[in-house]
Amino acid sequence: MYKMDIQMDTLFEFIKQNWMLFLIALIVLFVIISFVKTMIKWALVIVIVAGVAVYSGVTWKDIDQVVTTVKDETVAKLKDQAIQAMKDEASKATYERNKDGSYTVKTPSLELKGQAGSTKVHVSLGGVSLGEWEATEMIRQFIEGAKK
Repeated sequence: MYKMDIQMDTLFEFIKQNWMLFLIALIVLFVIISFVKTMIKWALVIVIVAGVAVYSGVTWKDIDQVVTTVKDETVAKLKDQAIQAMKDEASKATYERNKDGSYTVKTPSLELKGQAGSTKVHVSLGGVSLGEWEATEMIRQFIEGAKK
């Protein structure tokens, strides 16, 4: 995070020094979006945004790094919320065995799907898929508790 803080400080300093350029670019973007009604509008918007980004020294690697960092932090927070939901909603969990040998464990905000004997479960929190997780001891206990 320290490196990202330094980059953000540099970016803010650049914006302070070149505020007139950013203001003009913003006004031009609003005018284009308001008056141009074709696909050319979006091409012009992309060209202007890319031009300002290149002028400011931002590289695609920097953008990719920020996106990756935000994605990783978001996934980690969602995983923490799912684990907390397992703890908080364990008493409300229902277990359902499906005809194909798989099972589904549901709580008001969480859903786990897996195959009997598998070491992986598919986890969804609030309808958002969090992918396949390794069935840790805590997850196995959660599933066993839902069976009862």
